[in-house]
Amino acid sequence: MAQGVVLGFDTSCYTTSVAAVTAAGAVRADRRKVLAVPQGEIGLRQEAALFQHWRNLPELVAQVRAEVGEQVTAVAFTALPRREKASYLPVFTAGANLARSLAAVLQVPALAFSHQEGHLAAGQAGAGGPQQRSFLAVHLSGGTTEILQVERDDAGFAVTVLGKSLDLNAGQFVDRVGAALGLPFPAGPHLEELARSGQGLEFSLPSVVRGRDVSFSGPTSAALRQVERGAAKGTVARAVFRCIANTLEKVLRSAVRELGIKDVLLVGGVAGNSFLRTRLTARLEHRAVGARLFFAPPQLSTDNAVGIALLGCRALGRGHQ
Repeated sequence: MAQGVVLGFDTSCYTTSVAAVTAAGAVRADRRKVLAVPQGEIGLRQEAALFQHWRNLPELVAQVRAEVGEQVTAVAFTALPRREKASYLPVFTAGANLARSLAAVLQVPALAFSHQEGHLAAGQAGAGGPQQRSFLAVHLSGGTTEILQVERDDAGFAVTVLGKSLDLNAGQFVDRVGAALGLPFPAGPHLEELARSGQGLEFSLPSVVRGRDVSFSGPTSAALRQVERGAAKGTVARAVFRCIANTLEKVLRSAVRELGIKDVLLVGGVAGNSFLRTRLTARLEHRAVGARLFFAPPQLSTDNAVGIALLGCRALGRGHQ
């Protein structure tokens, strides 16, 4: 692969991201801007998110250009949520169209990947593994809650969905409870802070698993009832994260046992939560289960373009033009 950097673009429902990565995988720039959501709301309509992306992209590209002096050898971008024909979200067209235009002007390859593949690549790089070609993964965010079997391939990652949320995603669970508690969106970091500092009588929320699928609508309703009853905020926060951890534990125990795959990578914004990490590590890396869990640093768990740029480097190195 030629010397220089690969630019990465990712424009999700939550964050505008631009990154630059060298052929050796070193991150030269990582710029992001979280989309502004009005107080009390738990997300944005696609057209509102698109408008913010178009406003944010010139600023972030200028910042990355100021940090990176090397030649751009390729432009990688998120084209769709998952590598499936029916997978589509309008927000990704903001980064994709700018990336394609920039690649055309620079006369370099434009390389398309899925948002989910970007999370897997960033998580794997940040966690230092798994190194095996086949592993399990959990994609845990506001837009996705899926348990995956992953195979590395020449194009990125081939993903088989083993289980998913039947209703609300884990991030939606967190954000709806956070909104009821008066927290800003996205609520994850604020709810985690409450969970650390709060006092109050502990209670449990139901953990709903059907086969390898999960459900968070019932636990969300139960948590909101506790808020209405005046339960301590910190206690509610801890119950939410404990519920998510217990739910994942049940599914992963089954998957590890039945498939015989021990390595599990956890990615997505919710996977950056320290309570989830501590509890899942204690429960699944126990010798009775024998799983090996890989968590990326929180900075590479949330939405980012680093993973997309890394995938671009790998593809370019294999001669994908």
